[in-house]
Amino acid sequence: MGVGLTLVVLAGVTVFGLQALTDRYDRTVIKEQLLDAGSRNDRPDLDGPLNYLLIGTDRRPGDNTTEQRADTILIVHVPTGLREAYLVSIPRDLLVAIPAGSGYGGGEDKINAAYEHGRGGEAGAQLLSATLTRLTGIRFDGAALVDFSGIRKVVDLLGGVRMCVEREVRSIHTDRVFSPGCRQMNGAEALDYVRQRYDLPGGDYDRQRHQQQLLRAMLDRAGETRLRTNPIKLDQVIRAVGSSLTVDTNGVALEDLLLALRGLPANALRGVQVPSHSQTIDEVSYVVLENGGNGLFDAVRGTRMPNWTQANPRWVVQL
Repeated sequence: MGVGLTLVVLAGVTVFGLQALTDRYDRTVIKEQLLDAGSRNDRPDLDGPLNYLLIGTDRRPGDNTTEQRADTILIVHVPTGLREAYLVSIPRDLLVAIPAGSGYGGGEDKINAAYEHGRGGEAGAQLLSATLTRLTGIRFDGAALVDFSGIRKVVDLLGGVRMCVEREVRSIHTDRVFSPGCRQMNGAEALDYVRQRYDLPGGDYDRQRHQQQLLRAMLDRAGETRLRTNPIKLDQVIRAVGSSLTVDTNGVALEDLLLALRGLPANALRGVQVPSHSQTIDEVSYVVLENGGNGLFDAVRGTRMPNWTQANPRWVVQL
């Protein structure tokens, strides 16, 4: 979702100019070393392909609580040319081998536990990135840690987003009932909806799809609003986005990154789920890969994502 928040900010670039926008954004976002040394791409190329790791948590700035699990894990793959982006959702219950680090001795666990075993924050993100690189072979061009409360603020500043509910679901967090149909949701409602999985037939796979759809809805809404002609509103959005993000640009200047992503349209987002299935092991429910991911990670590491999605329509999400 970090890339999506960045694109929302870019909706106002014609008013402030790129340099002013970058200066404002750069002063607001938190900067940390989120990637493990072995998970970094040593030579990032802004012409692509690019791979970014996005981690969504309930972490607040300055929150040092160690008992934190990553609620959302996304790999954003941007092919050469930077005209489309693939949002690859990693199942939170995926069974993986987590390497030793940050006081953790290493072992098998659900992938969202890697962030907690690393004690959250910067160290937790590093252990999670190391886990993903061990699993996929992917080295990342950057990373972002996203605070969900910031997403809620941005949605409200945009005047809400239009979300379509396929079937009734009751929130385990608020007891709110979401009835079938399309409607405008405020930030609290949208975030509540996309975090549900227990009343849904696809469980976590449906949750992943809904989170990808929220990102698309935010970008659509940013295009519909008069953000470009309202500098006060744009400044509020920049502050809300910046305060919710911790970024690791892997040595790339933020201005260069924003300029590279500027031409990425909202309708070029492609949702992808990892080929996998649920399995109970020792009375614990996990998600395990199908055929090692059915070639998905090889495609992300290279230049074959368009071909992979055509060959694997089952795992492609319509946004």
